[in-house]
Amino acid sequence: MSSAFPLLGKRRFSPLFITQLLGAFNDNLFKFSMVILVTYAVLNDPEQEFLFNAVASLVFILPFFLFSALAGQLADNYDKAMIIRHVKTAEIGLAITGAIGLYFEIVSVMYVALFLLGLQSTFFGPIKYAILPQHLDKDEVLAGTGLVEAGTYIAILAGTILGGIIIDREGNGVEFAAFMVLAVAGIGWVSSRFVPDAPPQKEREKIDFNIFRSSWQLISDTMHIRRLYLAIIAISFFWTIGAVLVIQFPPLVKNVLTAAPEVASLFLGVFSVGIAVGSVLINWLLKSEVSARYAPISVIMMGGFVILLYVAGRNWNGLEGDDLFTFWTFLEQDGSWQLLAILAGVAITGGMFVVPLYAFLTTTVDISRTARTIAANNVVNSGCMVAGAAMAAGLSLLGVSTLDQFLVVAAMCLIAAWLGWLLHKAAMEPLDTDDEFHDHDKVDHLTP
Repeated sequence: MSSAFPLLGKRRFSPLFITQLLGAFNDNLFKFSMVILVTYAVLNDPEQEFLFNAVASLVFILPFFLFSALAGQLADNYDKAMIIRHVKTAEIGLAITGAIGLYFEIVSVMYVALFLLGLQSTFFGPIKYAILPQHLDKDEVLAGTGLVEAGTYIAILAGTILGGIIIDREGNGVEFAAFMVLAVAGIGWVSSRFVPDAPPQKEREKIDFNIFRSSWQLISDTMHIRRLYLAIIAISFFWTIGAVLVIQFPPLVKNVLTAAPEVASLFLGVFSVGIAVGSVLINWLLKSEVSARYAPISVIMMGGFVILLYVAGRNWNGLEGDDLFTFWTFLEQDGSWQLLAILAGVAITGGMFVVPLYAFLTTTVDISRTARTIAANNVVNSGCMVAGAAMAAGLSLLGVSTLDQFLVVAAMCLIAAWLGWLLHKAAMEPLDTDDEFHDHDKVDHLTP
């Protein structure tokens, strides 16, 4: 078994790990600062608060849907490290926009900054996975993928906790939040200078800048390989579930648990740490083998934990009126630690489900097309996440409560388990050489 943690000491991995960690931290520091500021200090209506959270998720996800195909083409045709450095330079300008929106409490400017941060993540996303097979040995790829996932969710933890702590229910603390967003962007720019070069692995191809045509072409070129098709569909369905869950957290904490913003940070933090733990745990269980054999049971267990979360929320005794539990008084309530443990169970089993699926994407295709494969995944993922956010908003408008939507999530986990089982079966079959991407002209556009 290849241990994951020694990779953190290697220059071929650590600068990339630090750069992506700082990027994820900054995205979530800004996003959660924005959510807390608007949910607690600007709006005071449960329906408007839920709608704002749904729209914020849609705004952040939309660039992935529109521009992932272009991002994948660029990453496979140009030096990936060079693109990382350009992206991190652009992040400084985006951070300035976000800081202005926070400081002056201008929701429209916050939305613009959130869209641009999503655009930045769109161009970074294919690279952070596609660069791994180029810099790591084959038996290190799953370990590196797990560390990238773990680092991402640790960064989400830090960003959400800080965003919930520094901005209170009156909106105080926006100055420090704005400063932090700018400072982290600067540090990320420095770390990006140390990522080793990762030149393209084949002759440069013509870039198609028509985002709609290139997206369709990218998906059709990728999804004809059955195990890639199943991995992408399973990952996308998982993030549809995740989108529905995460949208619920701030309204759940405020309106059901009647707790302050720092408790919402705690929820997202526990969720992030749980996925990080699951990401590392599955690498240990699989002994660095790229396999989906634990995927079905992992997501079934996730659905079970979601049902327990629903029951715990139903049994919670909230406060009356405008009173809210503080961080410490929430922890003192009967059932609070049980609720957090259940939430951790949801996240750990979710991480165990999704991480091996990403490893399939980077090890099934030729190294010269890994970025486009990840980009195709991102296009489908983002479309499904938009659908998940829209579904959550639609259910809310139809009167389905936040807690009742957890039952919908639990049912969706059963579908994800079925997809995981199909992927495991497909992975046991030999990969047809005609399904590989060594020659782009030989790609056969078949229905999966």
